[in-house]
Order: sequence, then structure tokens, then C-alpha cells
Amino acid sequence: MSKYAIIETGGQQLRVEPGRFYNIRHFVSLTPNELEQNTKILIYRVLMIRQESTIKMGHPWLKGAIVKGRILHSCLEKKITIYKMISKKKTRRKLGHRQKSSRFIVDSIFLNGKEI
Repeated sequence: MSKYAIIETGGQQLRVEPGRFYNIRHFVSLTPNELEQNTKILIYRVLMIRQESTIKMGHPWLKGAIVKGRILHSCLEKKITIYKMISKKKTRRKLGHRQKSSRFIVDSIFLNGKEI
């Protein structure tokens, strides 16, 4: 908990720490063919970095900040069910889909070429 970064990817913001894994809906820069196991990824959209008691914030992103990691595996999330019913018309419609997500592990956090 002494060092962490807040990144933006997949339409959401995540607080990431080295050595932990996270699920992300999709990586914009990677095609489905490249989402294989142990694919190395670099995330440049770093909003904030905290190291011990110092905090560095970007506007909107930090320059020279990189989060390095690798993809563990791709998977499908739980099925989302959409049920529409119009009363008194006997109309019912049931739809659903499963979103693709990727689990990745953060290896290290870099700021200006130096690992923090």
C-alpha cells in the first residue's frame, strides 16, 4: 500500500498496485488476436502516482508515467439479462449478452524512466 497508481483503461479508472491482478473489459489498443497469455502491455494513461508520502497528479495524465504488466488470460463475464415486458399487450422480450474481459497483472510502475 506504500505505492500505487490510478490508471484509466477500458472506460473506467482503476487503482493498481504492483503484484496484483485486475479484470478489465477491453483494451482499446489490442485486437482479440493479441490478447494471448503473457502478452506484455504498457499503459500510458496514468492519472496519479503515490509513493510513500509523495503524490504526483497529472492534468489529465502524468507525462513520463508508465504502468507495465502482462495479460494472464481472457474470459467472459457473467451473462447480463435484459427483460422487457409491455403490460396489457402480451409483449415480452428477453435478451442477453456476455462481455469479454481480460485479467492482467501489474508488474511495475515507472515514472520518468525510473521504477518506483
